[in-house]
Amino acid sequence: MAPAVKVYGWAVSPFVARPLLCLEEAGVEYELVSMSRAAGDHRQPDFLARNPFGQVPVLEDGDLTIFESRAVARHVLRNHKPELLGSGSPESAAMVDVWLEVEAHQHQTPAGTIVMQCILTPFLGCKRDQAAIDENAAKLTKLFDVYEARLSASRYLAGDSLSLADLSHFPLMRYFMDTEYASLVEERPHVKAWWEELKVRPAAKRVTEFMPPNFGFGKTAEK
Repeated sequence: MAPAVKVYGWAVSPFVARPLLCLEEAGVEYELVSMSRAAGDHRQPDFLARNPFGQVPVLEDGDLTIFESRAVARHVLRNHKPELLGSGSPESAAMVDVWLEVEAHQHQTPAGTIVMQCILTPFLGCKRDQAAIDENAAKLTKLFDVYEARLSASRYLAGDSLSLADLSHFPLMRYFMDTEYASLVEERPHVKAWWEELKVRPAAKRVTEFMPPNFGFGKTAEK
């Protein structure tokens, strides 16, 4: 019998890896529906019927079809592992929300820019924009100083329990830590310990299998 949950996308994408990580953490059986970005599968009518914006991931859960990676992640955890959303109390849930917003609005763009410029741009045969890298490295320096202070007072970002606020960082950080700017994490002991703990979780290890350091360029990026 086929799994009731299907995820459409290519798992090398941090955006697809985010809900996959949550599904793995929750122990939910799912099917990753193979798609090809190069072939433009995300622009085909059948996919646009699932997500009119033509972006991955899309999740089908029975009769429900949703998109946007953090919304998908919340849905998975709300149904299968609500403690990772801080379900124990309104205060816990509020802290998860706060640090998930920090990840979305303070971490994703600078970390993503560095990953793009340091890893993807060279594979595309282009010269990396060092000014953009320097600007975003400065932003991450300040951000990781905040994280260091926070993680010196609590084991995880939202408190003493793992949450989606932590997990949501993992997919992009997995690539960021392959750049020379990994030192921004490594030189901060509490941030480094937090990252080291995240990456060895069984769910993270399983998802990492889909995420080669070079995004699969020259291999099979869509698999």
